[in-house]
Amino acid sequence: MTFTAATNESDEVLVTVAGPLGRIRLNRPRTINALTPGMITTLTTVLTAWAADEAIAAVTLEGAGDRGLCSGADVRAIRACLLEGNLDAAGFFGAEYALNALISDFPKPYAAFMDGIVMGGGIGLSAHGSLRLVTERTRVAMPETGIGLFPDVGALFFLSRAPGELGTHLALTGTQVDGADAIAVGLADTLIPSGAWPAIVARLAAGESLDPSIGQRSPTAPLASERGWIDRCYAGDDPARILEALREAPEPAARAAGEVLAGRSPLSVAVSLAAIRRAAALDSVEAVLAQDLRVATALVAEPDFVEGVRAVLVDKDQQPHWRHTALTEVSGGEVAAMFGGA
Repeated sequence: MTFTAATNESDEVLVTVAGPLGRIRLNRPRTINALTPGMITTLTTVLTAWAADEAIAAVTLEGAGDRGLCSGADVRAIRACLLEGNLDAAGFFGAEYALNALISDFPKPYAAFMDGIVMGGGIGLSAHGSLRLVTERTRVAMPETGIGLFPDVGALFFLSRAPGELGTHLALTGTQVDGADAIAVGLADTLIPSGAWPAIVARLAAGESLDPSIGQRSPTAPLASERGWIDRCYAGDDPARILEALREAPEPAARAAGEVLAGRSPLSVAVSLAAIRRAAALDSVEAVLAQDLRVATALVAEPDFVEGVRAVLVDKDQQPHWRHTALTEVSGGEVAAMFGGA
């Protein structure tokens, strides 16, 4: 199958049609296919057209290169626009979340090949699909608290419904997990060998209907064995108390998580905890995405975002200087303001 550029302006999104199957390939392999505004627009256009095209019976999504599906939004570019004073935060995030909602409501089978790195916006493109395939190479994370943001793209709809406090642990620390854990927390459906993707594509192109039974639906999830300390330490709505519980826990893994949490943006951690608790009470992906838009637009204007991206992705010194020096400094009023005061 020969892929071609979806638009004349850019080759960052490639497409091809094989019989009843429409295939999409993200094509920025040097950045692990990080999402740009143009890619979001193109994906929205393609999926909208294919949703209405009776000749297309199913859609697949994959990433170019061998490093992963998608590393998330191109936050370095977002930071640069912010520093230049020309970032339309509501416009950017609104378009991305509208694409996530389109995928969530897509009227046809949508199979995402979550091979390699799948983070941030990459989860938004895959976790809302109807068939979410992980492999032995999959590494999934929502690492936003490390750059002054929070887990967005509707991911909290799934993480807030994960067993116990597994989703809270992943949301607050940004811990990277494998494919089996991605299934355990609701971000994926089934585990397949990475080399099985071409055969699955061929079956879809032949008009077959596939479901999660094509792979392992309940593989052994390493994170599940940590439920004891995770459920105990992450209980409640007080982020400072959670950090204290992690640091005081007898389990080495809990104390290690505490050290990770202590290095994240205090404001982001506090907002993320409030967001996942609120998401648990929201009844749809669309409702979570609406909350995401309010919070992301507010948080990106905070100094922690510019500083976090600088430390992690620009200068790469891994020494961010957050606005708050500790979780105890973040007030309830500041957190509420990120949600519009509601």
